[in-house]
Amino acid sequence: METQTVGYDIKQGEVVKLKVASPSDIVVTNGESWKCPVYVKKMPPCRSNCPSSEDIRGYLTYIAQSKDYKRHYEDAFDEAWYILTDKNPFPAVHGRICPHPCEDGCNRKDKEDGSVAIKNFERFVGDHGIKRGLKLKKLTDKKHNKKVAVIGAGPSGLSCAYQLARRGYPVTVFEELEKPGGMLRYGITSYRLPREVIDAEIQKILDLGVELKCSTKIGEDVSFEELRKNYNAIYMAVGAQRGSLLNIEGESLSNVFSGVEFLHRVNKGEKVNVGRRVMVVGGGNTAIDSSRVSRRFGAEVTILYRRTKNEMPALRDEIMGADEEGVKFEFLTAPLLISRNGKGSVDITCIRMKLGEKDKSGRQRPVPIENSNFTLEADTIIAAIGQEPDLLNLDELKNKNGWLEINPSNRETSVAGIYAGGDVLGLANATTAVGHGRRAAKAVEAYLNGINYREPSATRPIKHTDMILDYYPASPRNDVKELHVGERIDNFKEVCLPLTLEEAIAEANRCMSCGLCFTCDQCRIYCPREAISRDKKMPVGQVMFTDYTRCNGCHICAEVCPCNYIEMGMGL
Repeated sequence: METQTVGYDIKQGEVVKLKVASPSDIVVTNGESWKCPVYVKKMPPCRSNCPSSEDIRGYLTYIAQSKDYKRHYEDAFDEAWYILTDKNPFPAVHGRICPHPCEDGCNRKDKEDGSVAIKNFERFVGDHGIKRGLKLKKLTDKKHNKKVAVIGAGPSGLSCAYQLARRGYPVTVFEELEKPGGMLRYGITSYRLPREVIDAEIQKILDLGVELKCSTKIGEDVSFEELRKNYNAIYMAVGAQRGSLLNIEGESLSNVFSGVEFLHRVNKGEKVNVGRRVMVVGGGNTAIDSSRVSRRFGAEVTILYRRTKNEMPALRDEIMGADEEGVKFEFLTAPLLISRNGKGSVDITCIRMKLGEKDKSGRQRPVPIENSNFTLEADTIIAAIGQEPDLLNLDELKNKNGWLEINPSNRETSVAGIYAGGDVLGLANATTAVGHGRRAAKAVEAYLNGINYREPSATRPIKHTDMILDYYPASPRNDVKELHVGERIDNFKEVCLPLTLEEAIAEANRCMSCGLCFTCDQCRIYCPREAISRDKKMPVGQVMFTDYTRCNGCHICAEVCPCNYIEMGMGL
């Protein structure tokens, strides 16, 4: 909740503006009072659900108001890009791969036309920034002399580097692989995320002065002790780029890959010979990507998953895409044994499963069915059941399970001045990793300046029940279109097509501006005392004002405010 100028009061013969943080802060001085309108900015649920904490309402509303305030759309989308990249420097990337939890929170989903297509809109904004050659903004021209090392050039490490560099800190990013991007480059296929998009958005970060050292493995090329000696703080963002084992006999055979290894080789440009039949074990995005890549290599592909389709953690759109491309699914199936069969291929012995009690993930636990074993034949098996970090030579930092742990209040590890984020803390997604990097940068800055840092507590988001949904007219959602299966099945062309300019504008207009004035004028139109007006000196579309010398506390303005920006508090 933010302090707002809420109206006017007569004091000693002068009209003065009232500023309050909440209705209870209005002081009654003459013993007489009534309820009066107070303008309180609320947390929108889209932003509350966004791991990167993007100002989604801000950039959507800015575009939605452009016509009324005679902004040229090209300039308006420039500003939307700047609003978005304040928190996330990868809008074109995340507009393609993000699981969009923001849309799950969107209050518009409680109308029949569905949530705002925020992911699709973000891609449009990100692509606009690339086409226009927009530069990331620095927050200061001051240059500090305390240096920070970032280990890992994935989304979390680069996010932290970006936020520190724009604050004037010298940052060096150390990357083990030949190119930056981490799992964005080596774990996600180019038909989902073109390499030129990754390169363009990383270059914008490097243009801020971030130094990048690729093909540099900490513990081999540079010792960890050397980093601690030469840098004032370190951010660990090494990711989890080692595939988890199936822990069954035969998985060390040459026909068997981990999903991470398979995608890494493909994304480096290698043509991997998978043969005619491929079995993919797992139900996450790595499993789906591995299966769709194998289809593009001409193989018949079957996914083996120990639960049902409803429990698959992969993105729904990706599962649907795999299905459209001819990938087959064997649900409630788990592998037991892999063995050579003398024909140049391998047999994979499986067992049928049934769903039992729920586990700690909230999903029903798969339970083997006795005497249900069966055998499948494959030329290649891809095990995509999970990933683990490689923390060789970093024993002092990892826990007994081989992962890093942090103090959640300030993101610091058990060693002072060393921070961590991204998948090295536990598997998540790129958007979460970017959020980790941004928050870690704030903690690192505080540490470098001798300040105790604590992450702010979460604010309750405004609910759809707080709003007047009927005010907002029905408007169809603008979903992206895809290449026809026949146009994509034998190549790595990008599958999803972007929104048009008109579609992006229409999607911005679907935003309901939950909890913040969007100058709908309802309060001003319905006020019987003509006590409400716009302050033309304020930024467009931010706030209305009440003249308390006219207001009689009738409540009508609050009752007709569709976005719940107006509350009734005690006034004079």
